[in-house]
Amino acid sequence: MSDAPGTALSSTDAPGAAPSGAAPHRADDAPHRTPAPGADASGTLDEALERLHTTGPERDGWLSNHAPMAVEALVRHGRAPAVHRWLDQYAHKLEEPPPPSRPVTAGDWHEALGDPARTTDWTRFFARELDGAEARPWREVLAEWWPRLLPGIAGGATHPVIRTGHAVRTLLTPGEAGTAPRRAELAHALGYWAARHRPLPSLTPLAVAPDAAAALDAVPPVPEQDGGIRARLAQLTAFPDWGTAPDPDTARALLTDLVTAATHRYATHGHGEPIMLVHAATAPNAVLRALPALPRELWAPSLAAAWAAAAAVTAAYTPPEAGPYATTSLTAEEVFERAAAHGDDHTIKFTDTALDVGDPLALAAAVRSIELNTPAF
Repeated sequence: MSDAPGTALSSTDAPGAAPSGAAPHRADDAPHRTPAPGADASGTLDEALERLHTTGPERDGWLSNHAPMAVEALVRHGRAPAVHRWLDQYAHKLEEPPPPSRPVTAGDWHEALGDPARTTDWTRFFARELDGAEARPWREVLAEWWPRLLPGIAGGATHPVIRTGHAVRTLLTPGEAGTAPRRAELAHALGYWAARHRPLPSLTPLAVAPDAAAALDAVPPVPEQDGGIRARLAQLTAFPDWGTAPDPDTARALLTDLVTAATHRYATHGHGEPIMLVHAATAPNAVLRALPALPRELWAPSLAAAWAAAAAVTAAYTPPEAGPYATTSLTAEEVFERAAAHGDDHTIKFTDTALDVGDPLALAAAVRSIELNTPAF
């Protein structure tokens, strides 16, 4: 396996100190996924989602509304009492939804796909599918639309699929799946994904990579790492040959490895672009969270799409060299407590993914995100 050149510092070293020479823990070490916390009995998440469903998925024309994802992570990790206060402080980043245009229908949805001006039309379409007079079970709707949306997984800088993964996780939580706000959140997430659907350019396969970590290491950076993500993704030409699986169980195992490798890599490479590089881990983890709700025949194409998303973000923002990181003796709960106090939405979401991975390097990567990103409060 190819190790990143970044090195671990002891917990007593300064983050900027010279590397110690120790090889970082990588994805081939046995991963350990932290058990999910208990269900939310407070009703806070449903209250927060209802509050947020009066707002749009973006602001300033392209910046994503991260609040639905962040509050879901906060509630899931026992921070429900802080959610409304966090939303009060985030409120200046919220805008009204864009005005509706004309209804999306089962017969003409193709023409609305990838049109951000139709965001509200798409949200209303999925709201009818999930909670209208002829509503269908949410798993059925998800299974129908998942393969249609997967080719545009990188659209909206991967935020729509991440929001979908958080929404699906709430619907899969025992005892909580029947609430209208959670079905509405899935409608908002899928509507956002459909509106921002944007396939990647055609890509040439490079040499086969032996594992997820080596594949990420071998992703060639885009020639001009400047400007927004759309300009960067337009420069993509080739990815390492990885991300295929012969059966659903292998696909799930490889997707788990990808989430682990991308989370670990943030420890050594997150300094390249601390906010954007979190998506190399959180986007494939959103797909992993959705797998239990999807037919097994969709698992292998889901792996391929998740790999494309992680590789695209890596190519767009990876730095030329790895850097040192500090190990941590903090527990998972202590790390998330620090992320919640830090308040940055990307940091909260990345830490949530790091706790899913759950091993020492993942926790160190989460601490690194707390160090690198600007506190919200």
